[in-house]
Amino acid sequence: MATQVGSWRNQRPGVGRAGGSDCKLSADQQKELTKMLDDGPLAHGWEDARWTLARVAEVIDRRFAVNYTLRGVSYLLHRIGYSQQVPTRRAVERAPEAIASWHRRRWPSVRD
Repeated sequence: MATQVGSWRNQRPGVGRAGGSDCKLSADQQKELTKMLDDGPLAHGWEDARWTLARVAEVIDRRFAVNYTLRGVSYLLHRIGYSQQVPTRRAVERAPEAIASWHRRRWPSVRD
């Protein structure tokens, strides 16, 4: 009896593909979302140019009437080619003395 190595994996449903559920948005909706995200948060009513998972979830809900969890939004953004962006350097205007002063004077009251 001959055995085909690995062939059984391709015959079982769901084996060999990424886990999780299918995307709630169609391919056309994903393209539209990409355009909306590229327009920036200011175009969608926020006062700063910073996308957050909560903001993206709200845009998706408003436009497509589809609810996503924050984790689901993260997976969706990754699926359509977006990644988390973190500043590569600190602001030139940074004032270490002012930060230290704030930590000494204000942080205890904020923390409690």
